Amino acid sequence: MTEQQTQPEIPQSVIIPRSEHSISRAGISDNALKVLYRLKNAGYQAYLVGGGVRDLSLGREPKDFDVATDARPEDVKALFRNCRLIGRRFRLAHVHFGREIIEVATFRALHDGETSDNGDVHIEDGRVLRDNVYGTVEEDALRRDFTINSLYYNIADFSIVDFADGMADLRAGVLRLIGDPEARLREDAVRMLRAVRFAAKLGFRIHPETGDRIPEMASLLELIPQARLFDEVLKLFMSGHGVGSFELLRRYGLFRYLFPETDAVLETDGHDTWIRFISWALENTDNRVSEGKPVTPAFLFAALLWPAVRVRSGRYADERGLTPVQALQEAVSDVVDAQLSHVALPKRFSIPMREIFLLQPRLERHGGRRARRLLGHPRFRAAYDFLLLRARVEDAEQAVADTWTRLQESAESDDAGGRAPAATEGAARRPRGRRRRRSGGAPGQES
Repeated sequence: MTEQQTQPEIPQSVIIPRSEHSISRAGISDNALKVLYRLKNAGYQAYLVGGGVRDLSLGREPKDFDVATDARPEDVKALFRNCRLIGRRFRLAHVHFGREIIEVATFRALHDGETSDNGDVHIEDGRVLRDNVYGTVEEDALRRDFTINSLYYNIADFSIVDFADGMADLRAGVLRLIGDPEARLREDAVRMLRAVRFAAKLGFRIHPETGDRIPEMASLLELIPQARLFDEVLKLFMSGHGVGSFELLRRYGLFRYLFPETDAVLETDGHDTWIRFISWALENTDNRVSEGKPVTPAFLFAALLWPAVRVRSGRYADERGLTPVQALQEAVSDVVDAQLSHVALPKRFSIPMREIFLLQPRLERHGGRRARRLLGHPRFRAAYDFLLLRARVEDAEQAVADTWTRLQESAESDDAGGRAPAATEGAARRPRGRRRRRSGGAPGQES
């Protein structure tokens, strides 16, 4: 079946006038309005599209605002001095207003899967690798992934234009791919992860026509670049709905293609412990996001990979006769190396993650001055939080975690009282070395 045969026919659009929808210009950023009005006043069509329209319709605050227009990228650049053109696969215009970026995309055309003479469309194994053929707003709407993302807010008359029954799905809480699900997922397998993310974020259910195809096609994720999957993992787990994303990833058979070694552990006996471990880590991350606190991929990936590290280190200790520390070091190295072939993890995150892992044995030896000095380690706090998480599922002794809690409280009390920090108290009492005596010759010469 070719993509040409599965493309949806362009339907009759439904115009929802301003009096029948809830979107107000007061909810749209001033900078997005500037872009929309300048395009309109220059004679171009200008629509707010995608997640901005979806979220405003649901009474949510959009994360960003995207614009669609019949102006070519070069035309947009000519209108805005603060515009940069980016992208190869999809040529886009980014209009910069300080930290806010308004993304402007030219309407894309439906295509038959053939490579055009000028090379603007390139498809390989059903995947769109480059696509800069421009079309109409109707065609552009049907090129979008989900019906709820195909709603267009028209700045000309403040109406919403609905091309794919997106408003009905929005009201019903349904996530549905536009067109033939198999063709759309083959075109871009990341849409499976987007389906999970939107379902978790919005509390929507994935329509069976879409959901039933996902497990069958999950292996297509192996064709996606590891760096792109890293970005998608961050969106799934660090946007405030990580617990729901984790559950849906496992339900649809997607988690195994992101974290295969961990997934293998979750499928074995005793897996409930590790499911709770990951779920509690993600719950903590969700809470921090909702409170506006920082979160780090290093801790997140540490939690997602720890079940695999723990099981492998136990096996290495038994089979190779290694000490627990040696077994842990080798397990960390092997698990991380294997993981990088599936989802990339930049060194700025992988190195702190390894430190969190390797500090665990040191935290378990909590006696004496060395333990107090460990409080000053730059990764101590993350490693301590990780220890608390382990103790919660009885992977570490609660008494050890409690000891570290008391040590921190004691150190904070000492600092408040003006005493030297615990990590340097011993050094402060160390006797100073004697000066070497000088003899006869000129000053500065040693005997």
